[in-house]
Amino acid sequence: MSRPHEAYANASRIAISDPREFEASILTRAAGQLQRIRDNWTAESNATLRDALLYNRRIWTVFAASAAELEHPLPREIKQNIANLAVFIFKRTAEIEANREPEPQLLDTLIMINREIAAGLYQKG
Repeated sequence: MSRPHEAYANASRIAISDPREFEASILTRAAGQLQRIRDNWTAESNATLRDALLYNRRIWTVFAASAAELEHPLPREIKQNIANLAVFIFKRTAEIEANREPEPQLLDTLIMINREIAAGLYQKG
């Protein structure tokens, strides 16, 4: 995908009758984008990396904002965990973006978090 919003739009075509599956699919897509960049790392990857990081950050921004809503039905502890993960994602993303020559292994944790959360969402769905 060339643009994060296009990837999100494509993912949103999934029937939203199961929001957990939708959330899992966009996390899986983000992890896949980051993994492809990690696997094919070159100095020319910067634009693609920026797009993938932006897409991932937008996903986590939506998750954090949703969890912060008072009406959200999740238990407080889970909402706090989502917020903590989002803060970590934002910090790691900023660290990668601030580095003039980021190292590909900095993506590993972002990929792992997305995959683990997606796996949990698929199981509970």
